[in-house]
Amino acid sequence: MPAHARTLRQLLYALIGMPLGLAGLAYTAYVVAGGALLSLTVVGLPVLSAGLRGARLLGGLHRALARRLLGVATTAPPPPRGGAGLTGWVRAGLTDRAAWRAVVYLILKAPIAVLSMAVVIVGYGYGFGALTYPAWWRLIPSQADAVGVLRAGLPLPGGVYLDTWPRAILTAGIGAVLLLLAPLALRAVLTLDRMLVTDLLDARRLDERVRELEASRNFAVQESAAALRRIERDLHDGAQARLVALAMNLGAAKEHLEQSGGDPQTRELVGTAHRDAKAALVELRDLVRGIHPPILDSGLDAALATLAARSPVAVDLTVTIARRPSPAVETIAYFCIAELLTNVAKHSGAPRAVVGVEQNDGRLRLRVADQGRGGAQARGGLAGLTDRVRTVDGRLDIDSPVGGPTVVTVELPCPS
Repeated sequence: MPAHARTLRQLLYALIGMPLGLAGLAYTAYVVAGGALLSLTVVGLPVLSAGLRGARLLGGLHRALARRLLGVATTAPPPPRGGAGLTGWVRAGLTDRAAWRAVVYLILKAPIAVLSMAVVIVGYGYGFGALTYPAWWRLIPSQADAVGVLRAGLPLPGGVYLDTWPRAILTAGIGAVLLLLAPLALRAVLTLDRMLVTDLLDARRLDERVRELEASRNFAVQESAAALRRIERDLHDGAQARLVALAMNLGAAKEHLEQSGGDPQTRELVGTAHRDAKAALVELRDLVRGIHPPILDSGLDAALATLAARSPVAVDLTVTIARRPSPAVETIAYFCIAELLTNVAKHSGAPRAVVGVEQNDGRLRLRVADQGRGGAQARGGLAGLTDRVRTVDGRLDIDSPVGGPTVVTVELPCPS
């Protein structure tokens, strides 16, 4: 747009932004902060949820104003996801990130609006008044100075009066400089406002950043899973194979010494070495299974079937998977069910567990239930499972009243 039109738009934005900025700050202080203080009461959370929705609307007004007068290209965030009933409505409002960002914008907008108005008053108001001073300074009624002499013109601090033509012309020159600098100063202040609108009220900027972070996290998780698979294969094909060969050779040596009647001390040393080699092999196999169970290469359903067969408690297993999940999600699902079955065997006292795995709506849902004594809490091994699940933006819920039953549900992302 032309320079003069842009200047007029910026001036109009500053004039409108001043009352809007102060109104937004007052709204935030009285409605949002008031709702937060009332959150300990029954009406507090609904009031806060409604206040956040109002802040989102005010943010939309500021976003539209910036787009119309400053040319800031922004996109409105999607509406908050509604829930069933009053509880869902309140939860949707309280968890609306766009509304909370609007609150931050309304708080930061107020000082910027005041600063913009100060630039307008000093740069444009005082500048225009000073530039036209020679045309009206004679119209100012005379007033007595400190010693009683009548003086014309405006008084300045220190007893100086702009009551001569040279001083009036100098004042006009200062006014011209102020008018020339005012657009630059106002543009600099409004640049801060543009940045806030873009960073806090623009849905595209946040969505792009969220997508970048999700892509980085997914890449790190998948790379970690692939690295663990490589370690498992290296141990299986390298160290484990060598230990198997060593154990076989020691076993053969032990049999040869026993058949040939070798030295008893030598037979004892070889026998001890044979037992240690077999024990190390068992430990290595357990370690390999803890890193990445080889059975997962055949799919999650086959791995869970094997896991259920090895469980110390009877397991009723149901697996419904239409599309194979990513290796990272498969590994997390496997270890979650393995840990939960271990907890059933150790702590619940139940003779049987029910395991269900289903895939729908882009999520992989795991459910492990037992009729044991209940009272399970999210600590110990379950706390570790919660951390593991969160690495892929999953969720773990525990329903375990004292006396049972216990139901643990795990949801993992599994796009179709």
